[in-house]
Amino acid sequence: MTQATGMALVEVSAQLRALTQFDEYGHWDINLAVVGATMLAVAACVLLHYEGLNLLSRGLAHMGGKRRRRVLAGIFGVLAVHVLEIWIFGMVLFGLLWADGRFGTLHGIATGSFFDHVYFSAVTYSTVGFGDVIPAGPIRFLVGTEALTGFVLITWSASFTYLEMERYWRRE
Repeated sequence: MTQATGMALVEVSAQLRALTQFDEYGHWDINLAVVGATMLAVAACVLLHYEGLNLLSRGLAHMGGKRRRRVLAGIFGVLAVHVLEIWIFGMVLFGLLWADGRFGTLHGIATGSFFDHVYFSAVTYSTVGFGDVIPAGPIRFLVGTEALTGFVLITWSASFTYLEMERYWRRE
């Protein structure tokens, strides 16, 4: 074995040791907890969205008065559902970061500031991403999945709103 090969093996060995030592992704229990919490938050939001749109659709069909008011009621209903979904993600985010620092951090937010977490959730859910808050650590999986979930649910709401407007807007 040449000296260069020996030095390369020592370097590879040092890199492997560095990877297995403590870092923010080295704790599988933390990573799995983030994945589990993310799955629960997504499931809760999708179910809430489905039931919310279903309730809205049935409620709008039985609503009296001018048909255009039904469209306004539908818009306010959809917005309310989205706000609840933002709060679900905000609470999960806050809860994980409050429970254990190994879940990660949000640079730009005070640690115990619940409403800042909800704000960050709204910016993430809506895919606006101002960049004033930056996630670090395993919590980034939750944040990225929230953006995808928000995009899908907002698109679903847009389709729902279009269909409701087609049903009620032109008949008047």
